[in-house]
Amino acid sequence: MARTEASVTDAQASSTDFSRPLLAWYDRHHRHLPWRTPPHETLVGVLPDPYRVWLSEIMLQQTTVGAVKSYFEAFVEAWPTVEALAAAETDDVMKAWAGLGYYSRARNLKKCAETVAAEHGGRFPDTEAGLKALPGIGDYTAAAVSAIAFNQPAAVVDGNIERVITRLFSIETPLPQAKPEIRARVAEALPHDRPGDFAQAMMDLGATICTPRKPACVLCPITEGCTARREGTAERFPVKAPKTEKPVRKGAAFVATRADGAVLLRQRLPQGLLGGMTEVPGSQWTARQDGASDTTAAPFPADWQAAGAIRHVFTHFALELSVFRAELPQNAPAGDGWWSAPDALPGEALPTVMKKAIEAAIPGATKKRRKG
Repeated sequence: MARTEASVTDAQASSTDFSRPLLAWYDRHHRHLPWRTPPHETLVGVLPDPYRVWLSEIMLQQTTVGAVKSYFEAFVEAWPTVEALAAAETDDVMKAWAGLGYYSRARNLKKCAETVAAEHGGRFPDTEAGLKALPGIGDYTAAAVSAIAFNQPAAVVDGNIERVITRLFSIETPLPQAKPEIRARVAEALPHDRPGDFAQAMMDLGATICTPRKPACVLCPITEGCTARREGTAERFPVKAPKTEKPVRKGAAFVATRADGAVLLRQRLPQGLLGGMTEVPGSQWTARQDGASDTTAAPFPADWQAAGAIRHVFTHFALELSVFRAELPQNAPAGDGWWSAPDALPGEALPTVMKKAIEAAIPGATKKRRKG
């Protein structure tokens, strides 16, 4: 395992002190990921497909690599190019995204693909500014795509990189206030010949060595210059502002079934939380207010029976839903929704909270069945 030849102090971090040993480590120990071009190829000028980089970065927001891999592979199999994704049915994209969470990402993903196909000839802009002008692309994603896909000298900072930098320089400012300082440190160390590999090396270091708990400092290629390692304070960083307790909202979910096992579903409005996703009927809860949690909120009269309760945690609040179930006649109308047959239900664009509600009423209903 390579080690730095010169110590890095908290007052001195040049690209030769910091990036070179890191890149030497990355060249040998990089993760093999389906959207990544390995360093032995980037070193000879082979850059990854911007579409695959963009798609992976959108999927990885607030989501782990392990959770994203299967979704990424399914997306590129169904839509191998940005033009193919742009031409896809929105409902199909939402179904493919179901389970990844943060569903505004899926809506913006489709809008961005349409914009790139219609206004840019199917080619992503190669600058941060050009990328940020696209739907759903913010500072981080623009920096990541421009660095990784186009080898532009952009300072990429994700959660892993925040952890590495705050430990390396013992940055006491809590997040998110520390973000500008972290970004400045990354920009200072950025090697302009390999900015994409540098960004991915930093991500890999944070994911595999400089982990939140029990970091493997003895294996770290830049450990000699790490202030937190020297002071024995690595697990203190990054410093975070105290968390405020999430409010708990309440509501009700109504799982209506027919004798053939079909479940009544409907589509949420395109705007707002879980916009455009599929749901069972329910009360009008929001992130700011409770909905009715009893049968007074039922979408129509029926013999609604209590089927338990579920809890789901969103970014800014927790939701507790009382679940009710009723069996309707085989010829019952679907109203503004549709009846989803048992074999179709697992493939519907159901967010996790709705899968939980259905599972409370009909255990196993949302699980994909093995053929044969």
